[in-house]
Amino acid sequence: MKSCHYESKPLNALGKITWSAEENALWHQLVERQLACIEGKACQEYFDGLSMLNLSIEHVPQISDINQVLKKTTEWQLEPVPALIDFDHFFTLLASKRFPVATFLRSVADFDYLQEPDYFHEVFGHCAMLTNKAFATFTHLYGKLGVNASKAERIYLARLYWFTVEFGLIESSGQRALYGGGILSSPAETEYAYGSDVPIRKKLDIIDVMRTPYRIDILQPVYFHLETLDELYELENVDLMACVRRAMSLGLHPPSYPSKIA
Repeated sequence: MKSCHYESKPLNALGKITWSAEENALWHQLVERQLACIEGKACQEYFDGLSMLNLSIEHVPQISDINQVLKKTTEWQLEPVPALIDFDHFFTLLASKRFPVATFLRSVADFDYLQEPDYFHEVFGHCAMLTNKAFATFTHLYGKLGVNASKAERIYLARLYWFTVEFGLIESSGQRALYGGGILSSPAETEYAYGSDVPIRKKLDIIDVMRTPYRIDILQPVYFHLETLDELYELENVDLMACVRRAMSLGLHPPSYPSKIA
């Protein structure tokens, strides 16, 4: 597992995190910028969830406050974790409807981009979508599948998560909307995924997705889209592990990006 130069903050006896004045100011700047960026671009389900959460703009919100809303809507809960966790821990949490959240906030130096998922990414990018039943149901299903998958199978499953939960789009009647947390928490990715003519956008096909390689440190060259979020419900009726085995037998597509230079 790769190391992270950030360290998660502990919760105190009251279940709260002590955020500094500098971190509160940084949160304000991050949220204000991204709210302006996603206006007219994020899907309605995201904005509905954001309204339910009623996240503070002035200071970093507490996990306990977010959990109250998630409990009422989809019975999910946020689980504070170290900066990085292994796949076993990750899948076990999702399978029990607990979404892992690293309790650190990026520094000013990493204001525009941070490779590790920080508190802003997890809370602003994902929590609004976790209030949506279709999204929450799929995330739970994904966790349950991952718990029993082999190491090799998990790599193929990870691509399904990447191109939906992190970088998913909706395309319906010529209209485009964003729902992936990796897009919604990044101004550069928001503009690129929504409006650029450079990336390839494809209708989501499970085996195609599982065969598509990706890099975490670049703007995505390929995005997959649904017509509606309710399509995520349909994945409960698909033998996703059979799809994994089929994708493994076919092998990966050639990457649509240059190799990373060490």
